[in-house]
Amino acid sequence: MAQALDIDRWNLECEFNNMDHRTDLNGMDRLIVRRGQPFTISLYLRSGGYQPGFNSLECIAETGSQSSEEYGTRASFGLSAHIDTSRWSAAITSPPGDMVALSVCSAPDAPIGRYTLTLGSSGRIEFILLFNPWCPGDAVYMDNEQSLAEYVLSQDGIIFRGSYKHPIPSPWNFGQFESGILDACLRILDMNPKCLRNPGKDCSGRRNPIYVSRVLSAMVNCNDDKGVLLGKWTGGYEGGVSPMFWKGSVEILRNWDTHACQPVRYGQCWVFAAVACTISRALGIPCRVITNYVSAHDTNNNLVIERFINENGDLVQSREMIWNYHCWVESWMTRPDLKPEFNGWQASDPTPQEKSEGVYCCGPIPVRAIKEGELMFKYDAPFVYAEVNADVLTTMKKKDGSTSKVTTTTVVGQKISTKKVGSDAREDITHLYKYPEGSDEEREAFKKANHQNKLLQEQQQNQGLHLTIKVSSDMRKGCDFDVFAVVTNNTDSEKKCRLVFGSSSVSYNGFLGESCGFKDLLNVELSPGAERRVPLRLNYSKYGGVLTEDNLIRLAALLLDYNTREHILAVRNIVLENPEIKVRILGEPKENRKLAAEVTLKNPLPEPLEDCCFSIEGANLTGGRVISERVGSSVGPGEDAKVKIYFTPTHSGLRKLVVDFDSNKLCHVSGYRNVIIGK
Repeated sequence: MAQALDIDRWNLECEFNNMDHRTDLNGMDRLIVRRGQPFTISLYLRSGGYQPGFNSLECIAETGSQSSEEYGTRASFGLSAHIDTSRWSAAITSPPGDMVALSVCSAPDAPIGRYTLTLGSSGRIEFILLFNPWCPGDAVYMDNEQSLAEYVLSQDGIIFRGSYKHPIPSPWNFGQFESGILDACLRILDMNPKCLRNPGKDCSGRRNPIYVSRVLSAMVNCNDDKGVLLGKWTGGYEGGVSPMFWKGSVEILRNWDTHACQPVRYGQCWVFAAVACTISRALGIPCRVITNYVSAHDTNNNLVIERFINENGDLVQSREMIWNYHCWVESWMTRPDLKPEFNGWQASDPTPQEKSEGVYCCGPIPVRAIKEGELMFKYDAPFVYAEVNADVLTTMKKKDGSTSKVTTTTVVGQKISTKKVGSDAREDITHLYKYPEGSDEEREAFKKANHQNKLLQEQQQNQGLHLTIKVSSDMRKGCDFDVFAVVTNNTDSEKKCRLVFGSSSVSYNGFLGESCGFKDLLNVELSPGAERRVPLRLNYSKYGGVLTEDNLIRLAALLLDYNTREHILAVRNIVLENPEIKVRILGEPKENRKLAAEVTLKNPLPEPLEDCCFSIEGANLTGGRVISERVGSSVGPGEDAKVKIYFTPTHSGLRKLVVDFDSNKLCHVSGYRNVIIGK
C-alpha cells in the first residue's frame, strides 16, 4: 500500500515560478501562476525520502467559498508519472531524496482566482491563478509575442481623443502590475452582484472569459452595484474630481479598494475603458482601448439617430446623441457559443449608457459580428452596431411649431482607432468594424442588419448646393483664428440663399455650451458653378471663458435655398490644441537610482496662469503614486512654467512617464516621455 509523503515544510519558489509565468512584476512575495502551465514547489520531507511507486500524495485545489467538483471549483488529483497540461495534475520531477520538486498544473479552463492547494494531510498552500494567453488550450490564447507584450504585459498606453479630423494621443498609465492592483481586481469579481447572490456559480463562471468580461463591463461603472467609477457628464464635479484629472488606473482602483468599495468620482468613457483594460490585463485577458469617432448613441434600436435643430442650426437636446468620440475595450478570446470565424477581438463597453439584461453593461460582442451585421449574436450587437453605423436624420423645429427635413452629411463611425503594437502611433481599425463604403459587402451587411434607412439611400453626389466647413491649420488654445463656411453652387441657375454660421463650446458627448461667435447673412448670391467662402473669426476673448475641458468648439453652418426652401446643414467639431509639455530626464536612468524630470510648459494664453502644478506618474517609475510639484509664482503670457520632480524607477526596461499640468486657466494638459531604464 502506498505511503503518504510526510511533508515537514515547503518553498513555493515564487521568484522562479512567477518569472516563468510572466507574473513577476506583481512581486515575488507570493505565488501567482497562469492556468494550463506547470509550476514547481520544493517539498522538504520529515522522514524517509521519496520512493516512486511507494509514496503517494493526494492534492485538492479549491477556489471560492463554496467549492465543489460539480461547479469545477474543486479538483482532487494524485501523483502521475508525468504532468498532463489538459487537466489538474501533479508529478515529482526530481530524483528520489528528502527534498522533492513537485510540479503542479491546473486545467487550462480552470476558474481564475484565489486558490488553496491541500497537499495530503500535512500541507496547505495558497496561490492566485490567472488566464494564460500563452497557453494554446486557454480560451484567451494569442499566438503572437509582440501582441502579448502590448495587450497583456504593457503597463502604459495611448488613448486617442480629440476629433476625427484631429485625433489627439493621450498617455495612460494602466499599471496592472503595481502593488495592490491585482487584489483590487479580484475584489471587483467578488463584489459583483452575481457573486453576492450565488458565490459557487459565479466562481465557476470565472473559467470563461466571456463571463468575466461581461461582469467587468458592469462592475467598472457603479450604476447597479458596488462598481468602481461614477460617471458624470454635466455640471460641476463637486465631491470628486474631473474625469480629465486621471492619467492612470492605479489611483482609481486603489481609492475604490481602500474606501470600502465606494465609487470613485468621476469617470467618462475613456476612463471607464482604461480601467476595464487594466483589470483585463491584470487577470490575463489580452485587451486594448478603442476610440470610435462620431459615435452614435441609439436609444430605441432603430439604427437611426433623430436629431433636432433650431433655425440657427443649434442642436435641441434629445436622448439620442452623437458623441465626438466614444471609447470602449476589445478583449481577445474564443467564442465557442458561435462559429469559429467570430473568435478573436470582442467589444465590450463599461460606460453606462443602456441596460442589457436589466444591468448597465454591454458586450462582449465579436467585432466580426458588427462588420457582418449579425445583430442576433450575444451580447448587445444592435447597440454597438448603431455606434458605428447609425444613420442620422436631422429635422428643424421652427418657432411656429412646424418642422422640416434638413439635408446633412454626418457619417457615424469614423477613424476607429487604437494604439499600434510596439509603437505610440495610431492604428486605424475601421476595416475590422465596417466594409468599405458603397461596397457590395457593406450592402449585404446592411441587409442582414435590416438597416432600411441605409438601403433606401442612393449613393449620389449632391447636384444642387454644396456646403462644407474648412478650418485653419493652426488652431491653438489662446489664439484668434478664422474658420470658413464654403458654399458651392453645382446647378446651372443663379442661387439666392441665407447662411447662418455659428459656433459654440461643446462637450465630447455632444452637449452644447455657450456661443463663441455667430454670423447671419441674409443675402448670399451665387452664380452657376460659383463658390463663396464666408469667414467666422473665433477670438480667445470670446471662446476662452466658455470652452469646456474637452477644448471642443462645434461649428454649424445652415444654408436656406430661398427658391426650393431646402435647408442644408454642415457640422464640424474642432479641437483646440494645448501647448506641448517638454520633459528632460536628468541623470542616468537606472533601476533603484533617483532621477529628476525637468518639465516645462510655455503659457500660450494672452493672460497669466495662476496655481500652476505639474504631476507625474508611471508604472515602475513612481512607486504606484502620483508625484506633484507646484510652480512657485504666476506665469505670464509667453513665459515658461518649469519644475523638477524627483522619482526612483524600480524596474528596468522601456517605461512611459506620464506628465500632467494644471492651472486656473489651462487645465489637464497631458504629455509623456518614454524612458529606457537600465539595470
